[in-house]
Amino acid sequence: MDGFKKYRRKQIAELRPVTKADIENFKTNHQELIIPSYKDDIITISISDVDRQNGSPKIGDMIARNPKNHLDQWLVAEGYFEENFELV
Repeated sequence: MDGFKKYRRKQIAELRPVTKADIENFKTNHQELIIPSYKDDIITISISDVDRQNGSPKIGDMIARNPKNHLDQWLVAEGYFEENFELV
């Protein structure tokens, strides 16, 4: 057994679409998606190696953030988003 168990999420997720500006940002920042925040902090969006290999960030992907810490953000691939999320 690999130790994995099934869990259901308890919270509402906060996500926004990847934009053309995000993709250009990624290309010009040495394959890192770096965005400024409203508090002059710099946010580096986490992108998994698998998602990078599949061409992300791309239109259709989403950027998720931790509702309790807006500096904690990560990419959600389009397919995973479509299978696991719906607008509230």
